[in-house]
Amino acid sequence: MRNSMRRRIGAALIGALAAIGLARADREPEAELRVCADPNNLPFSNEAEQGFENRIAELIASELGVGVVYTWWPQRRGFIRNTLNAGQCDLVIGVPAEDELVATTRPYYRSTYVFVQPAGLEPPVASILDPRLETLSIGVHLTGDDGANPPPVHALGRLGIVDNVSGYLIYGDYREENPPARLVEAVAEGAVDVAAVWGPIGAYFASRAAPPLVAIPITGTESFTGLPFEFSIAMGVRRGDTEFRDRIQAVLDRRRDHIRAVLIEYDVPLVAEHEEVEP
Repeated sequence: MRNSMRRRIGAALIGALAAIGLARADREPEAELRVCADPNNLPFSNEAEQGFENRIAELIASELGVGVVYTWWPQRRGFIRNTLNAGQCDLVIGVPAEDELVATTRPYYRSTYVFVQPAGLEPPVASILDPRLETLSIGVHLTGDDGANPPPVHALGRLGIVDNVSGYLIYGDYREENPPARLVEAVAEGAVDVAAVWGPIGAYFASRAAPPLVAIPITGTESFTGLPFEFSIAMGVRRGDTEFRDRIQAVLDRRRDHIRAVLIEYDVPLVAEHEEVEP
């Protein structure tokens, strides 16, 4: 049950992924690094290559002595089926490390959900058990699939905090820039008092709001056994493509400090790994 919940929630971070078939184990040396990415999803990636996943892709390509070529596709239902599994590209820069649908590297960062709030809220809301959450208006991301909704949604529901919660679709209106940012903008505009949001999204847009908002890692989550709020993120290739995955892993090992510097530049809340999972 616990592993099932982890898989469902992990999938919600990057959209619902379709089933993946096996890839050829044999492959020619790459003439280019073919990356599957979302063209409108900062802070991760966009078509202008302004996201931290774009930066990391360039770093990997430089190490391999090749250029980067993108296959752009909205990172939601059908993303893997139409990109990686269709043979259009070979690497996804960010997937949950426990994702069983792809062959993953070891995690290259671990992050957590945060509460985004105005700087003037004192003391800041940090715990999911903070009694003020019973009266504050709260914004959360929704995926449209109750079973795959992010952990704050499930936790608030278990606490009976429902009537003062507003949902913002994480996929949003794709005609707008960076649809997930609408939730953080709701805090900046006063539409909600606080938002519970995946850390890389929350912290990035909070620091760039006017005036800046603060992003506080959510604590008190140990009360929810089997409901994780922290996730390790890896890179994914087609299942069976272990030789390519191992080449990518070697680059990640060599450039670990540089990658961490990129993550810090983009305000990604970093959590220490408890244990690295072998790919």
